Amino acid sequence: MAEDARIRLAVDIGGTFTDVVLETLSGRLTTKVLTTPAAPEEGVIEGIGVVLKLAGLEPSAVGLFIHGTTLATNALIERKGAKTALVTTAGLRDILEMGYEKRFEQYDFYMDKPEPLVPRPLRFPVRERISAKGAVLEPLHEDDLMTAAEGIRTSGTQAVAIGFIHAYAHAEHERRARDILAGLLPGVTICISSEVCPEIREYERFSTTCANAYVRPMMAGYLNRLRARLDTIGLRAPLFLMMSGGGLTTLDHATRFPIRLVESGPAGGVILAGQIARECDLPATLAFDMGGTTAKICLLDEGEPERARRFEVARMYRDLKGSGLPVRIPVVEMVEIGAGGGSIARVDAMKRITVGPDSAGADPGPACYGRGGKAPTVTDANVALGRIDPARFAGGRIALDKGKAGAALGADIGSKLGLSDHWPAAGVSEIVEENMANAARVHAIERGKVIDRYTMVAFGGGAPLHAGRLAEKLGIDRVLIPVGAGVGSAIGFLRAPIAYEVVRSWRVPLAQSDLGEANRVITSLRNEAHAVVAAGAGKAALTETRLVDVRYVGQGHELPMSLPNRPLAASDLPDLRKRFEDRYRQIYGLHLPDMAVEIVTWSVTVSTVLEPPAKLAAAKRTGSAAPIGRRLVYEPAKGELVEMPIYARADLKPGVRIDGPAVIVEDETTTIVPASFGATVNARGDIVMEARHAR
Repeated sequence: MAEDARIRLAVDIGGTFTDVVLETLSGRLTTKVLTTPAAPEEGVIEGIGVVLKLAGLEPSAVGLFIHGTTLATNALIERKGAKTALVTTAGLRDILEMGYEKRFEQYDFYMDKPEPLVPRPLRFPVRERISAKGAVLEPLHEDDLMTAAEGIRTSGTQAVAIGFIHAYAHAEHERRARDILAGLLPGVTICISSEVCPEIREYERFSTTCANAYVRPMMAGYLNRLRARLDTIGLRAPLFLMMSGGGLTTLDHATRFPIRLVESGPAGGVILAGQIARECDLPATLAFDMGGTTAKICLLDEGEPERARRFEVARMYRDLKGSGLPVRIPVVEMVEIGAGGGSIARVDAMKRITVGPDSAGADPGPACYGRGGKAPTVTDANVALGRIDPARFAGGRIALDKGKAGAALGADIGSKLGLSDHWPAAGVSEIVEENMANAARVHAIERGKVIDRYTMVAFGGGAPLHAGRLAEKLGIDRVLIPVGAGVGSAIGFLRAPIAYEVVRSWRVPLAQSDLGEANRVITSLRNEAHAVVAAGAGKAALTETRLVDVRYVGQGHELPMSLPNRPLAASDLPDLRKRFEDRYRQIYGLHLPDMAVEIVTWSVTVSTVLEPPAKLAAAKRTGSAAPIGRRLVYEPAKGELVEMPIYARADLKPGVRIDGPAVIVEDETTTIVPASFGATVNARGDIVMEARHAR
């Protein structure tokens, strides 16, 4: 069968599970398989085989393949990337160590700073200097590059990052250094900051370039192996990669700039939540994604999340800004904590239950997997509390051992705190839910949002198990569990546009802007972004977003402002200043009319145009549903196990109503309806839980 662009495949690799979604003309098929850490492509191929067999299709029938993965993130967190060197301007060798020159934990004398990806012996200074205005103050000393190449060769380094001062604007020396080192170091990956992150602020630019070089050999190797394996099985459809900013990019750009993939999985889930918000007319939405390793929370207004161009990876201290490795890439603003199904529970020195951030992952996995894991996890707690049916987990493909879950919880939690029966598991569940609630509260407060006004959209294998209790803690009255919630991020991939953002720093006073040069910069960015998107967009309609970062001269931070999608005219400059000052006054309560304003950074995003989703019609009430069984499940409101009815989600038709407490089961996840909630099914087939007091 020849490939059909309407038959589409999406795969999301997580720390524990690999989620696979196949959309065909007749519907959607999904599966979850355990991630294979040693060779991730094998788990992908296994999952693809499962859904294609269910659909009765050959691999050649697939017309489009979209992929997202946390592999780059995990490599940075676990420090399992390539041995990397930094070649930099003489005098800047220690900038990775100096960072922002401030303490992120002011009063902690024993504070652990994140170790740079590149140790000092592998940072090689080179004499060269170009001024911010482009004047060559010192020529590139090529003999220094020869010395650096010898040190790189003898150290067995696999990747090199090149970062010179002011290269964001004047890249000649970086390009020349790359050409020389490429000839001297065959087979070594080389990344230059003027391509990876052409923006001001040397620390963040160098950190981003080092991170890209650090993960590129591993990611390029994986992606190329995956492409080869897909070709071998006859799946030759175009392959696109999900990026952290919510757009898709080509395989070529993903292998060159894998740092842009670090939050690709969570971004897919946010896209799904945004689509649901627009279809269901939800003005304020909280996307809650809980998988096997982490939980992610993102706030959306009118279906759109906040976006940023700065992100921290591998924080040493949970939720503490400045304790991680900064990377400047387009990202969706969200909070992520180590609270997933595989997160390990323990009792600390103060006799408190703690959960995460470390995870049992897929190998050996939670104790109940029976694969050698001994430490108790959140999944073990959910099995012990009756929330997960051991015989139906992952559609029955993974049999769980309730006895091993209880034994691990009893040994590591119960025996140390004098707890028995269901209480060790209840303690683990309550702590992980409070951790998530606290992260959500802080995230909302930092953005001036009132969290109990939001509707929660919960997806991922773990989120529907905990969404009801989390909503109770946050005072949220409505929770929506979408169709295919267990593989929600992968479904979101299929809703993503092909998009690419190009950013470049060029500082220019607003009042003295050279409009000719400004339009040349915008055209250059636009052409670069169009070239990337056009490689996969075909004849699809495209749209552009143009932004500039603006500040008062002398300040250290900027505000993003939009530009018209046409050449800039003189009349645009006063309007830009007025909009900047209005925004500045809105945020800070004042403006500075006598201060000069400057543009610091320019960006253009090109994206395919997506059809707006149709508004959802109300479902007619059809009465209640018949349970398929009953079992004992922990109910926090009563503090005990109570007998709950079990419903099969596939049996629930639009308009049906279920009163909590209840359990709704499906192959990829389980939804717990607390006693304080009732549930209905909307016209999309989503489960909508509403607090009783809200009706």
